[in-house]
Amino acid sequence: MDVRIEPTWKERLNSEWSKDYFVRLTDFVKERYRTTTVYPPGSKIFAAFDACPFDKVKVVILGQDPYHGPGQANGLCFSVNKGIDLPPSLVNIFKEVSDDLGVPMPTDGDLDRWARQGVLMLNATLTVDAHNAGSHQGRGWEEFTDAAVRRLAEEREALVFMLWGSYAIRKGAFIDRQRHLVLTAPHPSPLSAYRGFFGCKHFSQANKWLEEHGLQAIEW
Repeated sequence: MDVRIEPTWKERLNSEWSKDYFVRLTDFVKERYRTTTVYPPGSKIFAAFDACPFDKVKVVILGQDPYHGPGQANGLCFSVNKGIDLPPSLVNIFKEVSDDLGVPMPTDGDLDRWARQGVLMLNATLTVDAHNAGSHQGRGWEEFTDAAVRRLAEEREALVFMLWGSYAIRKGAFIDRQRHLVLTAPHPSPLSAYRGFFGCKHFSQANKWLEEHGLQAIEW
């Protein structure tokens, strides 16, 4: 199967393309795009990988589902296109960045600027029907994104994994804490941010770890 994805990821995930689950997933996703409104746009399904080649990844942030409102999802978890109102979880992420690092709140929610520095912002499920959260869960995306995380955890060294909320923490449970820095906190949504996401200082911890391993810090 010819999957349009960044070449280094295409090579690393080569064994997935012909698996039964991925063939079924591809058929399902194509049918949904053909018959209804699906987010993100088809060209952005693999945007997280396209913006952050395998060997350039320094930090991994795991999300769950793309945004399902018009114009929001752009293929990077928690990110929205410029000109789109900031979702509450992203506002809280920016608040924590500002409090942690003493930097101003960003004026837009397009996190491509993080991706280009080596931050892989990966949702567990890469597509969703409009206005129907979770509608593409359990169709195979989770197996695919598990494979991507596993490749990173096993083939790279000294990565930072930011796991926010119980779903992301479970998804990253297999990551070797001796090889990588694994940072966990409650989800940044308004329902849980005050239970420990605020004040987690993940962004300064990540930069300290990167610098200690001879890597350039992220300009959050």
